[in-house]
Amino acid sequence: MAIDTTIYIQTPDRTSAYLDWLQMLTGANLVLFMWSHMVLVASVNLGAGAMNTLARFFEDTYMAQVGGPIIGATFLLHFLLAARKVPFRVEQQSTIWKHSKMLHHTDTWLWLIQVFTAMIILIMGSIHMWTILTDLPITATKSAARIQGGFWLVFYLILLPMVELHVGIGFYRIAVKWGFIRRKERKGFKKFENLLTAIFILIGLITIVRFMTLPV
Repeated sequence: MAIDTTIYIQTPDRTSAYLDWLQMLTGANLVLFMWSHMVLVASVNLGAGAMNTLARFFEDTYMAQVGGPIIGATFLLHFLLAARKVPFRVEQQSTIWKHSKMLHHTDTWLWLIQVFTAMIILIMGSIHMWTILTDLPITATKSAARIQGGFWLVFYLILLPMVELHVGIGFYRIAVKWGFIRRKERKGFKKFENLLTAIFILIGLITIVRFMTLPV
């Protein structure tokens, strides 16, 4: 069976290089933010008081009120930059799918997973940020009540693995694309990234369970 080998790329130029660099910078910042965010939210496992103290600090210093919109803008900018290379047309999607199956290249499949998770995160992440930033202050009790309501439990059980997969793969692909790791180091680095992703998903699940059992 003949396979369409048509590819859809733009001719590289200096502007594309600058945009790629900006995409990497926004992506790296979002990776660091998401890992920090997970650690901060997981502080509820040390007690509601620990989370409330951290949340109050960020709000008293206006880091939440100012930083939240900045993260939101960075999130949107990163998506727009990455969307330059996303196959939105049906024929493009069909071609990249055929190429992926033909090549059997792990990194190509990782890119496809990133594209898929990005679409989900764009919608669900926006809902999450809007809900949190329009309902300050952040407290452990308020977060627990939201999750115990039912809908948000399912919401976060979907969003959690999507975010951690996207962030973990992004971390790996930044290191590969920009030469931070060499070809012979990729296999070991990929195992490290998989372990890191699994750890953050586990922390997230433990935190959700903690919110489910927290008195409200």
